[in-house]
Amino acid sequence: MAADGAPAITFYGEVMAPHEQIGADMEKRRLGSLEVSALGLGCMGMSAFYGSADEQEAIATIHRALELGINFLDTAQLYGPLTNEELVGRAVKGRREEYVIATKFARRMDNATPGEMPTVGPLDGSAEHVRSSINGSLERLGTDYVDLYYQHRVDPKVPIEETVGAMAELVEQGKVHHIGLSEAAPETIRRASAVHPITAVQTEYSLWTRDPEQNGVLNTCRELGIAFVAYSPLGRGFLSGRFTSPGELDENDFRRHGPRFTGENLNANLKLAAKVAEIAGEKGVTPAQLALAWVLAQGQDIVPIPGTKRRTYLEQNAAAADVHLTDEDLRRIEAELPPVAGDRYDEAGMAAVNL
Repeated sequence: MAADGAPAITFYGEVMAPHEQIGADMEKRRLGSLEVSALGLGCMGMSAFYGSADEQEAIATIHRALELGINFLDTAQLYGPLTNEELVGRAVKGRREEYVIATKFARRMDNATPGEMPTVGPLDGSAEHVRSSINGSLERLGTDYVDLYYQHRVDPKVPIEETVGAMAELVEQGKVHHIGLSEAAPETIRRASAVHPITAVQTEYSLWTRDPEQNGVLNTCRELGIAFVAYSPLGRGFLSGRFTSPGELDENDFRRHGPRFTGENLNANLKLAAKVAEIAGEKGVTPAQLALAWVLAQGQDIVPIPGTKRRTYLEQNAAAADVHLTDEDLRRIEAELPPVAGDRYDEAGMAAVNL
């Protein structure tokens, strides 16, 4: 522990008190004309999907992020549902202009009860839904604009031109400053970009999820000058070694049933996580720091948004911005990391991505 009782972390083998860690001079990266910290903060787990949460600690984590130079917050209407946007709104109250806030829409929330996932409606990418959904987000976030507004999942029943056209209207109205897509396929990204500039595409990307390299999404973004936001860069916590078995997770944690965390897939992926830990140990950093440093090293146009609901992990993650991986490190990781076993979602989840 640090002298003031706050948790200390290890970085390159040295124990550092929180006030000595990464400061407000963290590297900045650009999402189009939008400047953000090189690392963002995924807020989903503060309210949903990852078991129990502590709102006081979550808000303190969002405040600590700004002290560490992390100003980019990621939330969504679906998280909770609705409650995560409300939490973020409470956390940034009085300091809204210091944060860059991204949120997402996709499914109907007309009859949704906060915190009750079964009350969420179907996917809807219609212009009418785009126009109406933003108002709820603004109210919950306590703001009159969103810096970056994503379509959370592409609706295959609605032409992307209609959806993005309506999102462009929100930009004209000043309710949204930039628009993005999440889990969109290359052709969808191209069609969307022809309607209105797309600032960012958000997709899962990490040492064990290399899909954007293989399916053309990353190359398409680079061709069109679109930034890439990498969510779950720590493999939903598995690459950081925070759990090794689904039995260690809360009963209501959705990872307990994830294809990569069960059966023979789990046994295979434990070897992958062990290799990450081995290389990290030799570099004097944590597995999480190594995994984040790898994503950061893939290009200045990539911004990872590791999620956490605790200040301790946030501070460890922030230190990854100062981890330098040499060309030799990167080649070794490429050569020695075993392949991942299992899909990242169940069958229904996989059917909703890369559309």
